[in-house]
Amino acid sequence: MAGARSLAVKLLNKMESSAAYSNLLLDEALSRSQLPAQDKKFVSALFYGTLERAYILDEIIKANLTNPGAKLSIEVRNILRTGIYQLLYMDSVPDNAAVDESVKLAKRCKNPALAGFVNGLLRSFIRSGKQLPKCKDKEQQLALDYSCPVWLVRKWRREYGDKTAEAILSASLGQPPTTVRANTLKMPADQIAEVLRSDGFKCEPSPRTADCFRIAGAGIEQSRAYSDGLIHVQDISCMLCCKALGARPGETVLDICSAPGGKAFTVAELMQDKGRLLAFDLHENRVRLIRSGAQRLGLSIIEAQTNDGKVFNNALPQADRVLCDVPCSGLGVIRRKPEIKYKDPAEFERLPQVQYEILSTSSGYVKPGGTLVYSTCTLSRAENDEVTERFLKEHLDFEAGSLPDKLGSGRDITVTPDMFGSDGFYIAIFVRRK
Repeated sequence: MAGARSLAVKLLNKMESSAAYSNLLLDEALSRSQLPAQDKKFVSALFYGTLERAYILDEIIKANLTNPGAKLSIEVRNILRTGIYQLLYMDSVPDNAAVDESVKLAKRCKNPALAGFVNGLLRSFIRSGKQLPKCKDKEQQLALDYSCPVWLVRKWRREYGDKTAEAILSASLGQPPTTVRANTLKMPADQIAEVLRSDGFKCEPSPRTADCFRIAGAGIEQSRAYSDGLIHVQDISCMLCCKALGARPGETVLDICSAPGGKAFTVAELMQDKGRLLAFDLHENRVRLIRSGAQRLGLSIIEAQTNDGKVFNNALPQADRVLCDVPCSGLGVIRRKPEIKYKDPAEFERLPQVQYEILSTSSGYVKPGGTLVYSTCTLSRAENDEVTERFLKEHLDFEAGSLPDKLGSGRDITVTPDMFGSDGFYIAIFVRRK
């Protein structure tokens, strides 16, 4: 497993020196790697686990430093993080192996003294009985329990209350479920389920939404069901958002921030591939993702184009339905991209204005009597409720719409992971006055 540990550390180093998404970085590295399948599985577990638990791992490192002011390089810190992660969370790895392999990685560093430093710190942690740092208050305790920065713990407690905040924190750890939507334009859902099972996947229908399956098994994108266009991967929260749009066959629909296209695919399927669906992204390379996905699924009504969501485009048609799924902080999908929680919160401060501008521009494409849906995959009132409240105040030609019965009453819903076992999500519905 030496090569697996080395690769995990290299990927963690790269995460700190780039703006890469963890899932894309790992997938690319594993596709190029010649490691055996079992070692690749170990890399995934160690990489994601260490990234997910980085907050508490850093607190443990700090508590075990003989010189609290010592500055550690990114590489040494990640060697220590992976070592401690193995000691705490990987029962299959003996303590001696976790320490010895970490020391071997340290010996490859330029400073020969680092191997002794890594050995000493890890063995000191073991001698302490793997004692965790002590906490001063409840917020610090929650931060350690769920390996989440205190600022985010505080934000969620303030905005959603203690019970919901802890449910969000709990759902942010561990492997997220994989759900797929069945393309019933090609085959009935029960037959698609049988294809998935014959491909080697455990497949259970979701009680929350029709034509959705929760699956277990690796490599869904290499499956026959995927290559034949019988499914696309999508979280339940996104499927609920598409159903909230309420698009019908024959209508004109705009998906303003579409790439990679999952919501456009679901909406087209719900429209029975009849009508017109324009799907946009700012960048041509991402527009190509929409086109290729639509082609794989056999969806003919999707027209993928480049477009700037903040700038009104007179060439676009007036639409019956407009979906405005805006760029956001992603605080609802931390379990899929744990690096998000370690970002500087100042990076998110500009987002509500950008989101409002896209929503305002998108509203100009809605026909009188038409529907506008605003959505994000974040759990932040500044990006959700406050944007939609401002929109209603400043756009008197719109009024609050109504959620589908299964989502509750009112114009909007904050979907927390404990509600449907889904990602965190926000959906708001508006109707243009006739």
